[in-house]
Amino acid sequence: MQAPTDPDVPTPRMVQYPDGIWSIDTDHLRPDMAASHLVVANGRAAFVDTGANNAVPLLLAALDAQGLGPDAVDYLLLTHVHLDHAGGAGLLLESLPNATAVLHPRGARHMIDPSKLEAGARAVYGDPQFEAVYDRIHPIPAERVHVVEDGEVIELGGRAFECLHTEGHARHHYCLYDRDAEVIFTGDTFGLSYRALDTDRGEFILPTTTPVQFDPAALHASVDRLMACRPRAAFLTHYSRVTDLPRLAGDLHRDIDAYTALAAEAAGLPDAEQRVEDGVRAGLYRRLDEHGCPADPAWREHHLALDIRLNTQGILVWMARSQAAN
Repeated sequence: MQAPTDPDVPTPRMVQYPDGIWSIDTDHLRPDMAASHLVVANGRAAFVDTGANNAVPLLLAALDAQGLGPDAVDYLLLTHVHLDHAGGAGLLLESLPNATAVLHPRGARHMIDPSKLEAGARAVYGDPQFEAVYDRIHPIPAERVHVVEDGEVIELGGRAFECLHTEGHARHHYCLYDRDAEVIFTGDTFGLSYRALDTDRGEFILPTTTPVQFDPAALHASVDRLMACRPRAAFLTHYSRVTDLPRLAGDLHRDIDAYTALAAEAAGLPDAEQRVEDGVRAGLYRRLDEHGCPADPAWREHHLALDIRLNTQGILVWMARSQAAN
């Protein structure tokens, strides 16, 4: 078996869970922000989300650490095509001779021809930051893409994964219910839950409304659909396993409703963007207080400033779309 050849590749930060599941930190922007999940069943492997190009050596090293070669990987299960989840998939596939990329019908074309995906990201981040974080998006050959339908079952080493289309965060999003392990892999549908925010009161969660397809009603429905599977745990890309699912689902529903209320209060006002951002931050800070998180504003901004900004943008885009429809 071939070990990673680059001596500068760091040892991947991995956590092993039951049922042949490992989280692998993709080193996106900072540690413990985004994870890929490696699932192994009867010697066959799949990655759920890949991170960006910088994560590819880490994922290959994670395979090697489990005694697996690149030819053991059957699937890249890409929950959606946002670049922190799928930006490295094309490059990774070049090292995985037997793997197929599994994509939502609305996302597949953007990985086969990522030019629009890349152009949009460059417009948001600017060329220097895009190249520093994402490098470039390698296309995935069409013959190596499987478009997954709602309710379709993917088998890995005899293990069944039910694919559930889950709009709300993005229209091209699906989640995976692992019937054998009774866990769900949720991408961004079940929000984000950084381990730094854990306290003796448990896990902390918040929705992610990244532009441009936030849809509150659809996200409510998707959270309920995931909970109807009665999973024992959820594996989030940001950041890995959470277990207190009924409480966390309730927190997500309350925050989604709070976001729609913020939009209603700010609609039509000249300072709508600032009002929404201030409201998102204030509501989040109140919840952090209740959860017993550190009160230091610098600590909170370090962990959550990007998500506050992205959630604000997602709410504003949804608000503008709703106003245009009325």
